[in-house]
Amino acid sequence: MRTPVGIVLVLGLAALLPQLAACGGAARSAPADERCLDCHQGLETASPSHDGCVSCHGGNPAARDKESAHRGIFGLADPSYAGRWERGCGGCHPHQLERMRSSQMYTNAGMIAQIQATWEGRRDSVTYAARGAKLHDLDGEPLTHTSVVGLDNLSGDLYRKFCARCHVAKQNDATDGAGHAAGCAACHFPWAEDATYRGGDPTMHGRSPHSRTHAMEGLPTMEACTRCHHRSGRVALAYQGLNDGNNGLVPTKDGLPGPLPGSDGRNYSHIAPDVHFAAGMECIDCHTSREVMGEGYASAGLHGQLEIGCEDCHGSATQAPKFDAAWGEHELPARESRQYGQRLPAGARVALTGKGRPYANVFDDGGQVGVLLKRSGRVLRSPVITGTPAHTVAGHERIACHTCHSRTVVQCYGCHTTYDKREYGWDYLAGRATVGSFSETEDVRALYPFPLAVDTKGRIGTVTPGCQTFINVIEPDGTLSRDEDVATFRGRRQLRFAPFFGHNTGTRAVGCSECHGNPAFLGFGQHLVERGRLRGTLLCEKDPRKPLDGFLHEDQDGVKAHAAMSRDGARPLDAQEARRFFTVNLCLVCHDRANDPIYRKPLDTHALDDSLHRRLLAAGR
Repeated sequence: MRTPVGIVLVLGLAALLPQLAACGGAARSAPADERCLDCHQGLETASPSHDGCVSCHGGNPAARDKESAHRGIFGLADPSYAGRWERGCGGCHPHQLERMRSSQMYTNAGMIAQIQATWEGRRDSVTYAARGAKLHDLDGEPLTHTSVVGLDNLSGDLYRKFCARCHVAKQNDATDGAGHAAGCAACHFPWAEDATYRGGDPTMHGRSPHSRTHAMEGLPTMEACTRCHHRSGRVALAYQGLNDGNNGLVPTKDGLPGPLPGSDGRNYSHIAPDVHFAAGMECIDCHTSREVMGEGYASAGLHGQLEIGCEDCHGSATQAPKFDAAWGEHELPARESRQYGQRLPAGARVALTGKGRPYANVFDDGGQVGVLLKRSGRVLRSPVITGTPAHTVAGHERIACHTCHSRTVVQCYGCHTTYDKREYGWDYLAGRATVGSFSETEDVRALYPFPLAVDTKGRIGTVTPGCQTFINVIEPDGTLSRDEDVATFRGRRQLRFAPFFGHNTGTRAVGCSECHGNPAFLGFGQHLVERGRLRGTLLCEKDPRKPLDGFLHEDQDGVKAHAAMSRDGARPLDAQEARRFFTVNLCLVCHDRANDPIYRKPLDTHALDDSLHRRLLAAGR
């Protein structure tokens, strides 16, 4: 039985051509009734299990001329529409198709909700998504998605003209290094930078937009992930040790832009890469197929779709990683590992994700945690930190792993977005220019120190406070109907942001004194200490209390936040938490190592009242 998946070369009926041994596909004879190879000689075989043309592409396989042969090709009239993959892929892969339809990668429902919260204030009555659909939520209840095409306001227009470029339900024909195909092909048939075909079929060579070759990538490449995840939190860049902080070609080293060209006219500079990337791990080696493609149920946002965590491989302070019993070849880990560089050993016990589901590449390797790199088949050993002194400090029970182990966190403060009704902007969903164009400027970009806040699980972790948007709207007559406006959120006018995990971690943790002695880690930004109170030094011209590079300030009434966090339960640290954070400095002067016995018990500032500490403090004067 053939198992075709969607591919990008819609003009070539010779998809999955079996006669040719190109790019990993074995040479075989084409079906007798398909004459596609008469024209498409040299086209790569998609995969050993995809050996037909018409089953994926449609068309007339017996025709001898181009016009007749191409008649009936799926999506020929509109190759950017993901619905052609429903015909080309869905016939054999209905389960994967349904999963993808519910995935945030396809619906973008969470992203649209965040934009609404910023631009018009939060609305819960209607769930807008990239396409209208009848789905089910994580509890199995019916969930209706309404197409964002009908969202006739600024947030709808912003999504269609900015965010929709990376939406997998629509092909993005950009040739600036950010283009990708629609649907299944977005991940499994990645494009080159110029979106042209560079394979062995001379009839297709140099044509655009098409995938780099006709060989299918069963395991999505880093290149495919970076196509979309290089903006906003910049997680794909930070993971690989790249930074586009020189936004707008601001000169950097030697008075020149960053040394590496990126998409959208940006240039990248080098920073230290994530320790996992340095070890050879790709995105797919951590993230499961359920996170990427969805699981058949629609979450409110990407946060609900995620299931992995550092603890799955490294353990927590009190619990080692969890493993499931031995599994057979009919179960999910075995099925998913069929196309890996090496399959897991028979009977291996596999690690469980935060949702209690099995990994297909993390296993109990003789008492150690083995991580199988999916593409190469190489096995890495994951160190377990459970019970170690540095991870059992009293008072750190709420600290997330990346709080201490992040090297950098991309921060973007003060996003000023202008919507100009005198100009036209390209609507990526409508496929045409419509009235209204967007432009952006920003105040401050930073990498380190990075701010901490409380996440949706009540833990304290790093945040990337991007998209704290001030809105400007220029009417057709040139007047400003909104001038540096801030939407109402949770009952008052305030900035808000949706935090991201920075994806730039290292083995060396941030030092105790380094963290507790620097209020910038709490979100105060650059500052001075005056009369026992923190005062920001990089301030907003319209509000002298607000730091441009932070979201907290301190005055006579205590610690105040200038921004909220839009995910339920997440928030900046409050005054009491900030006070406890700073109080630790009393001890760190002498006790600066995590294995010190005093950190095995709760902080007690009254210990300074004993004779030893009174004598030391007196000598210090």
